[in-house]
Amino acid sequence: MGLNNNDIFKKLRVAHKLRDDDIVKIFELVDFKVSKSELNAIFRKEDHPKYQECGDQFLRNFLNGLIIHLRGPMPPKKK
Repeated sequence: MGLNNNDIFKKLRVAHKLRDDDIVKIFELVDFKVSKSELNAIFRKEDHPKYQECGDQFLRNFLNGLIIHLRGPMPPKKK
């Protein structure tokens, strides 16, 4: 059918040539703790017994961290 969060996450990892260490650092930019074993479970095939679905919050935090990683932190707003 369509793409799920796991597929999107995998495609972003490949497109940006990210390793597990890089992804963990990206999550740290938004104060979201994730382990390498959690990442491995998300990147497994759907028929694997240790497969884990990538939730919306997980993907959202990754995308927010990726923005900070690529652009830098958001500058403070002027009043």
